[in-house]
Amino acid sequence: MGEPAKVILLIGGVLIITGLVMLVIPRLPFAGKFPGDILIKKEHFTFYLPLATSIVISIIISLVLYVINKFR
Repeated sequence: MGEPAKVILLIGGVLIITGLVMLVIPRLPFAGKFPGDILIKKEHFTFYLPLATSIVISIIISLVLYVINKFR
């Protein structure tokens, strides 16, 4: 019964961190405004694809995980 509890705690931690990031990102002046982000606005339609933002976030997460594994 210990293993499912650890998985549930891990999922809960990930959800908390995701929620905190979602609260902080709109306050950052550069978030979602990179040159590679695609925004299409029509009369009754808006499409937003944060392509460059996703790449930058992926690089940052990769670097953080690399540093954590390096000093482990």
